[in-house]
Amino acid sequence: MQQPKTHRQFRYRRSPDQDATTTAHHPVVVIGAGPIGQSLAIDLAQRGIAVVLLDDSDRIGDGSRAICFSKRTLEIFDRLGVAAPMLGKGVEWRKGRVFHRDRELYSFDLLPEPGHKMPAFINLQQYYAEEYLIERATTLEHIDIRWRNRVTNVTQTDGVAELTIDTPDGPYLITADWVVACDGARSPTRGMLGLAFEGEQFEDQFLIADVKMTAAFPTERWFWFEPPFHNGQSALLHKQPDDVWRIDLQLSADADSEYERRPEVVRPRIARMLGHDDFELEWISIYRFQCRRLKSFVHGRVIFAGDSAHQVSPFGARGANSGIQDAENLAWKLALVTRGDAPASLLGTYDTERSEAADENILNSTRATDFIAPHSPAEMSLRNAALALAGRSDFAKRFVNPGRLSLPTSYADSPLSTPDVDTWGGGPRPGAPLPDAPLRAANGESIFLTDALGSSFTLIAINAEAPEGLADDVAVLPVGRDQVFTDADGLVERRFDGGDGAFYLVRPDSHIAARWRTFDPAQFNAALARAKGGSR
Repeated sequence: MQQPKTHRQFRYRRSPDQDATTTAHHPVVVIGAGPIGQSLAIDLAQRGIAVVLLDDSDRIGDGSRAICFSKRTLEIFDRLGVAAPMLGKGVEWRKGRVFHRDRELYSFDLLPEPGHKMPAFINLQQYYAEEYLIERATTLEHIDIRWRNRVTNVTQTDGVAELTIDTPDGPYLITADWVVACDGARSPTRGMLGLAFEGEQFEDQFLIADVKMTAAFPTERWFWFEPPFHNGQSALLHKQPDDVWRIDLQLSADADSEYERRPEVVRPRIARMLGHDDFELEWISIYRFQCRRLKSFVHGRVIFAGDSAHQVSPFGARGANSGIQDAENLAWKLALVTRGDAPASLLGTYDTERSEAADENILNSTRATDFIAPHSPAEMSLRNAALALAGRSDFAKRFVNPGRLSLPTSYADSPLSTPDVDTWGGGPRPGAPLPDAPLRAANGESIFLTDALGSSFTLIAINAEAPEGLADDVAVLPVGRDQVFTDADGLVERRFDGGDGAFYLVRPDSHIAARWRTFDPAQFNAALARAKGGSR
């Protein structure tokens, strides 16, 4: 087996808090310096909020782990200043193929229309993503990263959270207004608060193998039901950077995981799949599906994000992508609350909105798992009937579920959204994520709509006169005919139903808060107040 990639090690440094005569207090403490914790810390720091980021390790984790990063997540990473190196290193893909035995059932394209800055997906080993995030975080003055700082206890008293932290120099205490637990699926913080997951744990097991080889496979997602090379179970193939390929192979529920992960057992399985044994094994892991979540993500002064709040099966690339979107949803709200610009109740909408996203991901993940690994002979018969029919009739292909791939959640019932008062033929509704489109700036530069947005609320005026005198924290973005930003290919007008003029109030996380055909100051002010957690 090939030696694993060597990752950077980070020095433990003694913090001034350990020598303070009184307990140090911080606005925000984030536990866990993985992709979710790093993204949250960077987002808060870019908004001027000081963050202490604690991690019990001193290095990036081994193994590729999460590899599929979606278009929406890449747009977030772009705003955080890390998309460029990720795109430079990652493998872009948008197409996939689904096979039954040795026959292709169908193919799909995840981004069939032009005019988007980001690709549908990139494949990138998680350790690279973490490296780029850490490099970015170290350039921001508002982030204090503390390696080998293990939180051993969290309590809440007198409106603050108190953390006991163990280090190589012994324990110390700090307090914080807010603590965000991004400490993973086994979250020690969750255990400290006595919280448990609700949901389903599946018995089926899957083998993950990262294989280094030179191969002519296209950069697509290939999924097999009942492949001839793997004993009638399912298999998945993805390309990663560095000539590494991710292979997932379904195992039986009663398979001995210690035996199955041995290289001498894994190699023949992979060789049967590839038709040769000219490869090196880089990483091997075995997992069981879980589709579970906390009942609530906010517990007083402690908030949970990512795998510490919810877990799904890996089919559909919903784990890391959902966690990054948790961080973005929380960051702007936590910044407003910390600065005193919004009530603490605004953080309750993080729970409302991201619970909706978790439920949506768990539903899709559970359905995919049930289809890929049926629980009973009757379910297996139905699955196989759908596969057989899909091979003959196009309409049946939509019944085949190899893992619906991650899409951002539209917060349809969010308390922050103002319902439409006008008639719309299309365009993103309140709660929906912002579509991207190409623009041309006044100086002739070609940019994208996502580039033109800042980190605050934005009012997009499409083919309409931009209003003046708005609140200081609202940017105005005029787009369309004879505007500051020209609708380069007419895609803004088309995607936002803005041919006759339109106004969209966009939240700092690029979800729509409200929209109007004509601008009314009173309606705008009411919608802005509502989007900040005020009266409805």
